[in-house]
Amino acid sequence: MLKHLPDQRAVILGQYIIENKSTVRATAKKFGISKSTVHSVVKKRMEFFNINYKKQPS
Repeated sequence: MLKHLPDQRAVILGQYIIENKSTVRATAKKFGISKSTVHSVVKKRMEFFNINYKKQPS
């Protein structure tokens, strides 16, 4: 399902996570990929754009 270019895949996963307030685990299950794939794809792209992806205090 996510055989897109890596940047497109990162956008799709990131958008899903944000719009659904989803976890890495739930996102992986939804797209049928591993948790480590979700984490690495999103983390790499966020680092590229210098975005702090770690959970912020409420």
